[in-house]
Amino acid sequence: MKSLLFLVLISVCWAEPHPNNSSLEHERIVHVQENGPRLLVVAEQAKIFSHRGGNVTLPCKFYHEHTSTAGSGTHKIRVKWTKLTSDYLKEVDVFVAMGHHRKSYGNYQGRVFLRESSENDASLIITNIILEDYGRYKCEVIEGLEDDTAVVTLNLQGVVFPYSPRLGRYNLNFHEAQQACLDQDSVIASFDQLYDAWRSGLDWCNAGWLSDGSVQYPITKPREPCGGKNTVPGVRNYGFWDKDKSRYDVFCFTSNFNGRFYYLIHPTKLTYDEAVQACMKDGAQIAKVGQIFAAWKLLGYDRCDAGWLADGSVRYPISRPRKRCSPNEAAVRFVGFPDKKHKLYGVYCFRAYN
Repeated sequence: MKSLLFLVLISVCWAEPHPNNSSLEHERIVHVQENGPRLLVVAEQAKIFSHRGGNVTLPCKFYHEHTSTAGSGTHKIRVKWTKLTSDYLKEVDVFVAMGHHRKSYGNYQGRVFLRESSENDASLIITNIILEDYGRYKCEVIEGLEDDTAVVTLNLQGVVFPYSPRLGRYNLNFHEAQQACLDQDSVIASFDQLYDAWRSGLDWCNAGWLSDGSVQYPITKPREPCGGKNTVPGVRNYGFWDKDKSRYDVFCFTSNFNGRFYYLIHPTKLTYDEAVQACMKDGAQIAKVGQIFAAWKLLGYDRCDAGWLADGSVRYPISRPRKRCSPNEAAVRFVGFPDKKHKLYGVYCFRAYN
């Protein structure tokens, strides 16, 4: 007990000079604080929800344990934000701040800054959110030899949709799948986004690439061609495949848009090239697949007229199922990839707002 008491008494030791000796060489002052306040980083919310084009604050504050102070004052505070990837060994730099120095990276440049509502506020503000901003972010605060982290997830309101090109089913390697989504105003979906879509009723029997390189598909109504009718509903996982050689469809994700999606009223039906020109003449562009899905899911767009889209497919959105217009379910109905030169349809256009 005496040994324990002795250790407690010397755990914090202050050496003061002897009042009768002015020699600093022999009476050096040593302040030892072995068990000082520990740096803590806290995210007040683990998940934040927003949408494309919006602004969002990812919360992060730092403290010293058992104190209300933000820092010791001895060292400069360094704040670093990174984005976590599906490969946990890799992180994408987003923003770094130390003193008056600030630096943002990549497509975050000019869109991110610290809120700094108080001296211990390291929250990150992201403006003009884009689809690629979705994901998990790490806030790291460093002070001298101490550091701590917190993780915040940014979720976006949106819609997941399956996509395959004109060539047909299972024709995309991973890199082509990524580009196919980008071409249709979307990004390749994550597993979490596909899982949320499945919980909301998405049922699709074709396997597709996801952003982590896995191949999966969502089943809400088990049946023989889709894993067997006696299986349980769920997201079926094919595992990870060669990103260059393996070929599947893809699940894309898109969010709301800053513009107007509409069916062009035209006196005649059109070939594909005529449809492209008709939208341009109306001050717009032929709409993309991601835009018809966003208009259908997020705006409740409903039209029982098949129309050309930018990828050469013909589709129409039904939010209110009825006879002759998707009587059994609300959906974006797929007509196919008709002959561009000879088949005649209407057209869906998109006009972006400035």
